[in-house]
Amino acid sequence: MGSGQKPFKGRQFTAAVILWAVRWSLPFPISYRNLEHMLADRGVSVDHTTLYRWIQAQAPELDKRLRPLLRMTTGSWRVDETYIKVKGRWVYLYRTVDGHGQTIDFLLSAKRDGASAHRFFRKALKQAHTVNPRTLTVDKNAAYPSATTAMKTDGELWRFAKLRQIKSLNNIVEQDHRRIKRLVRPGLGFKSFHTTRRPIAGHEIMAMVRKGQIAAIPADDMSSQASFITILFGVAA
Repeated sequence: MGSGQKPFKGRQFTAAVILWAVRWSLPFPISYRNLEHMLADRGVSVDHTTLYRWIQAQAPELDKRLRPLLRMTTGSWRVDETYIKVKGRWVYLYRTVDGHGQTIDFLLSAKRDGASAHRFFRKALKQAHTVNPRTLTVDKNAAYPSATTAMKTDGELWRFAKLRQIKSLNNIVEQDHRRIKRLVRPGLGFKSFHTTRRPIAGHEIMAMVRKGQIAAIPADDMSSQASFITILFGVAA
């Protein structure tokens, strides 16, 4: 049941209602206002700003509880960044998938430089579902060679890992970016780095669920996903 915390304590609505909203908001490009109407159709009156707060609270909690259950990914990493606007400024979402398109990890960063690439690789390598990569396919961004060289020197990265700066081989991760970009578009708009990072964690982990990266949940089986997540949170279906 995760860490034993009570993520719904003090909420006006039942945990089942909150989880229903979270499960629909994160995997699909639904605006908070449209979700408000969907809930109203089920007899639940809740304002779209409240739905926004639910996602802010529960998306990172969902990521925390599902992440330990992810299947192992492979050592063929396809790495790229995409752009997201936060309060009128572009920030960078580092993402990597393996050769089968399974998500390895992601990191929202204010900058696109060697330190950010280093931080992203270090974060990905700490995950229980990842292995030290055999190959890292990246674009021509000069930050990647400097980051991988430093990590090999420090023993953080396998010294025989091959860095391939061939943009044409990264189509698989570039296509995967489109899923995340489509999901973030209907939101109310991002006002801060912190409030951007939270829903993105939820979008990404639910994308992993829909890819079949959790053994207990068949890909795109909404009924199984609903049952599993309610049990994971200790909520009666």
